Amino acid sequence: MKKIGIMTSGGDAPGMNAAIRAVARRAMSYGFEVYGIKYGYAGLVAGDLFKMERSSVGDIITRGGTILYSARYPEFANEEGQLKGIEQLKKFGIDALVVIGGDGSYHGALRLTEHGYNAVGLPGTIDNDIPYTDFTIGFDTAVNTVVESIDKIRDTAASHERTFVIEVMGRGAGDIALWAGVAGGADEIIVPERPFEIKRIAQNIQSLRARGKKHTIVVLAEGVMHAQEFMDQLKQYGDFDARSTVLGHVQRGGSPTARDRVLASKMGAYAVDLLKAGKGGIAIGMEKNQLTYHQMTDLFEGRHRPDLDLYEINKTLAK
Repeated sequence: MKKIGIMTSGGDAPGMNAAIRAVARRAMSYGFEVYGIKYGYAGLVAGDLFKMERSSVGDIITRGGTILYSARYPEFANEEGQLKGIEQLKKFGIDALVVIGGDGSYHGALRLTEHGYNAVGLPGTIDNDIPYTDFTIGFDTAVNTVVESIDKIRDTAASHERTFVIEVMGRGAGDIALWAGVAGGADEIIVPERPFEIKRIAQNIQSLRARGKKHTIVVLAEGVMHAQEFMDQLKQYGDFDARSTVLGHVQRGGSPTARDRVLASKMGAYAVDLLKAGKGGIAIGMEKNQLTYHQMTDLFEGRHRPDLDLYEINKTLAK
């Protein structure tokens, strides 16, 4: 193996640049040439590749987003798209790849491995919804961003004695809502992994108000329903002077936290070590604070399990 390619795919996440830096410099320390692939699989098929130097990744560890850019390219699920990508890999003489992204990115990486190009996946997504890793790159930063927003919204909620429903990202996973909800002192946390009743939530808010608490914070995972819909249903059970806030893509941006930078650096260096050892079709994780890896096929069959102890803890802390 002489040349390694790096790409970021799917939604961006804080810490992706730290991972790019780690992969590039670890590979260069072994004497490998490193090529950056812009715009994910779309850029691979288009041949949008460039040779990277150590200076190419200078001072990027602090930056959010990805210097390699990202794009969704569903056409890569078809063999025709894969073969076009392989033509470019042959053209540039690339022997192996590191793919930073989520579940969809891993499918493409597995296809490349099956075609003879070892690929290792790094879990780069704020959703924290990848099996066999306790944390994904970008999750910690996103949670901190949400907590900061909750703190600010609480100020206006208290000033006007209102109920705020705050919708956070996570697709079908409730991790951001759970962690940010507990850290932000939410009165209610609504996640896809636990059933809920609007009537019970309304009664809890009324109970809190009867005890003297005039404002309430509800953190809602987007995989359950939209904040406006939730608020409209809540109003059927009382006048809570409710407002909804959708935090949206602000959760993906910002300078990564120290934790995300370290996680990305460890995973990026480990990815190169695994490729050097001739491994491919695998995804890296961090389990019980130890670097691990699993076959990508295991991830597709596995299921992410959020820390639902946080849900139960918050039920008692918010009373």
